[in-house]
Amino acid sequence: MGFSDQMRTVIMRSLSASVLVAAPLITVTGETRSSTAITSVVWQAGVGGYDTYRIPSIVYSNGVLVALAEGRHTSAADSGNIDIVAKRSTDGGATWGAQSVVTSQGADTAGNPTAVVDPASGDIVLLSCRNAAASTEAQIMQGKAAARRVYVQRSTNDGASWSAPVEITDDVRPTGWRWYATGPGHGVAKTKGTNVGRLVIPANHSKPPTGTDLGSEAKYYGGHLLYSDDGGHTWSVGAQSSNPNGGLNENESTITELADSRLYVNARNQNGSLPISRVDGYSANGQTLEKPYRPQATITSPIVEGSVIALTDGRLLYSGPVHPTERAGMTIRVSDDNGRTWTIGYPVSGLPAAYSDLVQMDDATIGLLYETGDWNANATVTFARIPLAEIEG
Repeated sequence: MGFSDQMRTVIMRSLSASVLVAAPLITVTGETRSSTAITSVVWQAGVGGYDTYRIPSIVYSNGVLVALAEGRHTSAADSGNIDIVAKRSTDGGATWGAQSVVTSQGADTAGNPTAVVDPASGDIVLLSCRNAAASTEAQIMQGKAAARRVYVQRSTNDGASWSAPVEITDDVRPTGWRWYATGPGHGVAKTKGTNVGRLVIPANHSKPPTGTDLGSEAKYYGGHLLYSDDGGHTWSVGAQSSNPNGGLNENESTITELADSRLYVNARNQNGSLPISRVDGYSANGQTLEKPYRPQATITSPIVEGSVIALTDGRLLYSGPVHPTERAGMTIRVSDDNGRTWTIGYPVSGLPAAYSDLVQMDDATIGLLYETGDWNANATVTFARIPLAEIEG
């Protein structure tokens, strides 16, 4: 998405007003926020053999940051010739090594990278999806193109190399589901309560239409969770939310584990009739939801993906654009009540920005991998290493 000078001015004024109210001691300009944060460009559009890089995912494994993204060969479009690519950093995100291709579907689409570190083996487990290059999301939802397929891979050496993809579609896509997308971003390994060691990945799907509907109406989106009790080798469908009433249409989702061992899920509300852009919910173990997703009105955002993590101190962080309608103003929000309410904690940048993924590196530092650029959110995938001491709340 590009911005005219006039639109950019309007966005910047809106961002400045919203940020200054929430954090009066912090100022935001058109450039990255001035602080002790370290930023680096991981991918730049048009460099490295791809037209555009999108859909970031990041994990921290044995002191190594492993960043993943979609490498889109010919355009920024969501379908076409798309690979999943990776880069590694061994110096905390200051520099990044050579690019590797993790998944290639020939000329078709491989996408929605969603990674999680298995604590038992130390392996990085990666789920992703595939579809034909010519198949758009709308065509898949309408049943005019084949439903998406789901795959798992793993790395035993902190992202230096990856196993071949293994298809798990029959285990995780119930009959009738059409569109399917893992994450994107990260999953979670349960470390508390029951089912310790269980891996849980957030995902979304669409169901067939009823009546005279086409199937591409947003009300047919629904969220679900996937879980694995064997270190990510096999997967099952867990909690599901599919209520085609058009109010809340769960789409791209993010997940974390709370201090009380429950799982917190935050999801994009795709064109729902309720005037909010985020929904959230809770699950004890990934298999069922405590109750259906609810509106999350304290996160102001355009319709876009977001990311959530729980810190070792119990707070939750959420990353996403702060502008209510435009993909701009990457901001970190904070919750100290398990996701019930959110406040602005750290304005990362006033520039165009879209998808993101968060990771905690140590007790004092987080990492943020996000899409941004001076005039277009698809210009780069950038990493920011941010001291937790600078995050308000």
